[in-house]
Amino acid sequence: MPGQDNERQRIEALFDRLNARRLIPFPQPRQSLKAPRSQGVYVIRDRARRVVHVGRSLRGKEGLFQRLRNHLNAQSSFVKVHLKGNGKKLRDGYTFQCIVEENDRKRALLEHFATAWHCPVHLGVGRKKGAK
Repeated sequence: MPGQDNERQRIEALFDRLNARRLIPFPQPRQSLKAPRSQGVYVIRDRARRVVHVGRSLRGKEGLFQRLRNHLNAQSSFVKVHLKGNGKKLRDGYTFQCIVEENDRKRALLEHFATAWHCPVHLGVGRKKGAK
């Protein structure tokens, strides 16, 4: 369908913009997190620059800032599972890239596209620990 092709191209262009963003290090203790307070999509990379998680902000008033801070405070499945509950590990060479996108549909499609492209180490699939 022509409309879908156009939307797919717009999502791919957003993805290219996300990947072109500079890598921002997670802050050291007593430093502030440098992330937008708007809704958007983010990619977290480990010290080897490997993509370990792709996510998006959903509803929080503080947007990306709040979601990334949740990771630092071990309030996410990514940290609980991949970092064994230690969000402070993010301060040891992990970086993130993010892009603001206020439209819910575009944000969801971009997150899915980025996840499929990067094949991150951790997938937040909403399963309880030990479930298959």
